Amino acid sequence: MDTLTPRYVVDGQKIPTDVVLPIEQWRQIVEELDELADIRAYDEARSHAQENVSLDRLSRELRAGRDS
Repeated sequence: MDTLTPRYVVDGQKIPTDVVLPIEQWRQIVEELDELADIRAYDEARSHAQENVSLDRLSRELRAGRDS
């Protein structure tokens, strides 16, 4: 991302209350936040990943469970 060019809105005591950005910078921030959310969701899913099981194996195990 390019350097941000924020403008600050201040209250009567000169305390910053808001930030104004050019719309393209805002859109870039939103896009990057979306990408970060996707990365975090992927990392979370990977941390809970289970063993992959082939369809054949699953089918055999289900049949074996029914037959018992």
